[in-house]
Amino acid sequence: MNIKGIKLPLYVVATLLFGIKTYLVYRFLFTLELENTMQEFILFVNPFVSAFLIFAISVWIKRPERQMKYLRYTILLGTLIIYANLVFYRSFSDFITIPQLMQGGNMGDLGSSILSLIKIYDILLFVDVVVIWYLSKKHQERVVTNYPRGGKVCALALSLALMVGNFFLAEMERPQLFTRAFDREYLVKYIGLFNYHVYDIVLHSKVKSQHVFADGSELPAIEDYVDSVIATGDKSELFGVAEGKNVILISAESLQSFVINNTVNGQEITPFLNSLVDDEDTYYFENFYHQTEQGKTSDSEFLTENSLYPLPRGAVFYTHSQNEYKGLPEILGNEGYYSTVFHANNDSFYNRDQMYPSLGYDYFYDVEAYEVNDNNSIGWGLKDKPFFEQSMKYLNTLEEPFYAKFITLTNHFPFELDEMDKSIDRYDSNSNTLNNYFPTVRYMDESIEEFFQLLKDSGVYEDSIIIIMGDHYGISSNHNKAMSMYLEKEEITPYDHVQLQRVPLFIHIPGHGKGEVKSTIAGQIDMKPTILSLLGIEHKNDIYFGNDMFAEDRKEYIALRNGDFITKDYVYTNDSCYDFSSGDIIEEESATKACMALNETIKKELNYSDDIIYGDLFRFVNFDDK
Repeated sequence: MNIKGIKLPLYVVATLLFGIKTYLVYRFLFTLELENTMQEFILFVNPFVSAFLIFAISVWIKRPERQMKYLRYTILLGTLIIYANLVFYRSFSDFITIPQLMQGGNMGDLGSSILSLIKIYDILLFVDVVVIWYLSKKHQERVVTNYPRGGKVCALALSLALMVGNFFLAEMERPQLFTRAFDREYLVKYIGLFNYHVYDIVLHSKVKSQHVFADGSELPAIEDYVDSVIATGDKSELFGVAEGKNVILISAESLQSFVINNTVNGQEITPFLNSLVDDEDTYYFENFYHQTEQGKTSDSEFLTENSLYPLPRGAVFYTHSQNEYKGLPEILGNEGYYSTVFHANNDSFYNRDQMYPSLGYDYFYDVEAYEVNDNNSIGWGLKDKPFFEQSMKYLNTLEEPFYAKFITLTNHFPFELDEMDKSIDRYDSNSNTLNNYFPTVRYMDESIEEFFQLLKDSGVYEDSIIIIMGDHYGISSNHNKAMSMYLEKEEITPYDHVQLQRVPLFIHIPGHGKGEVKSTIAGQIDMKPTILSLLGIEHKNDIYFGNDMFAEDRKEYIALRNGDFITKDYVYTNDSCYDFSSGDIIEEESATKACMALNETIKKELNYSDDIIYGDLFRFVNFDDK
């Protein structure tokens, strides 16, 4: 590149091209909320700051061919990092972490899920890569390759000064930014994607060291907190109502509460589950929230089995499968229960083959236990109807009482379904994801209805309690425009987003006759103590963060993994407090103070749970002696 004999420094060209591209991705492909002009300015500046720091290193490389090679491969690597995060973001509205990369073995099982996230226009993200490769390969004589020492020092000093300036503006606009490691959107928005990844690496190294240096001295403070805030000691009226009964837990993939008692195109979405809402043997929790993070289904399992929070980064099933736990299957095993999982997927997916023994499961019926072919599978594998049907031959052989968990597959992104299996029409919006969601939810509803009948026919039904729980959201915030259209709202507000994290919970006790709709604010953290209470099993010598959902004296909030929380009065999100009933931002000073004060308790609780996992603190506890 030569204009009237003037050579241009290629690292500056690379900085401009890469910076512009990165900003466009931030602004138009990621949905980063910008509240003021300063945030817009920081978002615009940080891509160039990061790019300049990275590409300016090339001026210190003496040999021209190596200098050009550095620029070529650096801009390619940077683009691949952006693209990997973009594809990940399209599915999860989140950014990749180091622990998430450890789950790379899952990629081979994703199949069409990943393909549906790749767009034809994505190729434009590599235009700057082509330009730099072309100039550095074909026109090396037209770019600067020899820099004076003063120019090198100036480039380094300027890049560092810009970085410091970026961090100063970020901290000024968002105080204590680096203490909010669980909020990856904030970090990307204020310091950029690449600095976020560097920070994530540092954070990952730090938490890895926690296991090495933990000595159990952290436990007394955690136990005091649990005893004073969580553990009430009071038994609910339903304590022991299902004593000695089997427990059948259905983990309903991607099932959100907004479909319950709702329609699409005038057609009922979940007729069977709707019937359970009014069933006299069923308790339906209408304000039950998933609390998962990057581990999604495995996080919901972790919450259910341990009454501990999942980690803010990655999946506990991968990062800490060898820890000591006091899992629900282990406790039930001590009470004579046989525990097993039914899931028609590879046993290594989400590292379940390693994690389940740590939780105390006796056996895992994975994909090898099922007959899977092209006719009875789609998307992620075996369809739900044949899954339940084929599972019965194993369920009928289990020694009672048993705890059996069934994890469904069909209602999984990208929500594929054969035409012959569709009972209702797709929705019509700009989001294929939301459009396809309704038929697959209906299919899952029908499969659960058939499963209930199979249980009745086998004679297992009367001696069991059946729990149906949505594991996590199915429709991410990337589809808010279509969701607002479906819900007939002008927009999806931060309050609405939190309320969309509600997932259905049905606790069906055959012959009970006292079921009702419960408005209790509850979450997956409450599953373990609730199940144990229903079975009449005391667990006073345990450390946990949930409550029996039927207890009168229970903590008054549910914390989401990102630090948001819900009470019967407030919804806290995006540093604002909303009225739970109306969704309006609370203006009253006393109410705002009460809401914000609870925020400190939430942080403490999440940190205590993290300390237990990162430090593997249960290895220092003899629960039998407590």
